[in-house]
Order: sequence, then C-alpha cells, then structure tokens
Amino acid sequence: MGDSGYRNVTKHPTFIRLYRFVIVGASAALVQTAVLWLLVEYAGLNYLVAATLAIELTIVLQFVVNNAWTFQHAGHTARYDYLVGLLRTNVVRGTAIPIQLALLWAFVNWVGLVYLLANGFAIFLSGLYRYYLDSRWTWKIA
Repeated sequence: MGDSGYRNVTKHPTFIRLYRFVIVGASAALVQTAVLWLLVEYAGLNYLVAATLAIELTIVLQFVVNNAWTFQHAGHTARYDYLVGLLRTNVVRGTAIPIQLALLWAFVNWVGLVYLLANGFAIFLSGLYRYYLDSRWTWKIA
C-alpha cells in the first residue's frame, strides 16, 4: 500500500468520521464509567439501573459533540434540525441501551468480569451498532 496509500485512507471522510466518532465515544465512555461508578458506589444503585442513567446522560453529550465535530459537514444547525437530530440519536442510542445492558449483564454474570470492565466491553460492542445507525439515519451519511 505504501505511505501514500496510508495517507489516502486516513484522509478519507469515512475514516475521519469514524476516528472522531471513536474519540467522542471513548471520552463519553470515561464519563459514563465515572457516573456509573458514582451511582453504584455512592448512591447505592444496582449496576444495571446506574448504567441506564449514565448511558442517557452521555447520549446528549455525544450528540452535541458529534454534531459539532464528527459530522459537522452534515450537522444540524437550525433549531428544528437540531431537535430532530437529537430525537433521532436518542432513538438510535435508546435502541442500543438494551444491547449494551444485555452485554454488560452477560460479561458480569457469565464471564465474571467486574462491572466497570464489563461496561467498557459493552460500550465498544454496542458502539459499532450506534455508529452504523447514527451515521446513516441521524446525519444521513451513506
């Protein structure tokens, strides 16, 4: 492939969007994990309830950042479009919540992982689903 082939791949819009989506997602995962930990360890919530609350908090955070940075060329700038985009990402990510929670539960109960580590794996795997649907439906990128 050579150096110029690598440069061509890394400058491709899909690669750039995916890279930015992963950066935003990783940052949100840190926030989500911190909120999860606080809700379990200090508020005494069940880890699945706490994860649901932490996920919803980061849905809004990720939409704001992804709209402004990851998908800025297709971002929603008008108020109506912004609200429609926020609604769409909530639908996409809302449908990912059961996937992430099921993975979290399975990693904790079947694999025996600590809930914080299990949450990281669940975020990553459900993130593939979220990227695919968000890029195609929320921001309408083919």
